[in-house]
Amino acid sequence: MRNSTLFFYCLSAEVIVLSLLLVHASIREGAEQDSLGEKSALVKRLGLTDLCLFTEARYTRHLSQADLNTPFQDHPLSLEHFPSGSFTQPPTGVTLSR
Repeated sequence: MRNSTLFFYCLSAEVIVLSLLLVHASIREGAEQDSLGEKSALVKRLGLTDLCLFTEARYTRHLSQADLNTPFQDHPLSLEHFPSGSFTQPPTGVTLSR
């Protein structure tokens, strides 16, 4: 068997698996709509905070509860040493106070 034939078979299998994953996702999306409404009502009733996106530093765990100087709490000129801090922006409600 030639390498190009083997590559074609592998590529075909991956395309089939990808299409099955997309079909499964579209089927599950409709089934999860009821569950999403229940979860939303539970979050409102319990008054939960934002979703925890990163586990590294406390100012990246809950972005709406962080202020602008939190990443530099150890030293004013310290550099950002957590990678997740470079993936996010400050919350929209946070402004510089002068």
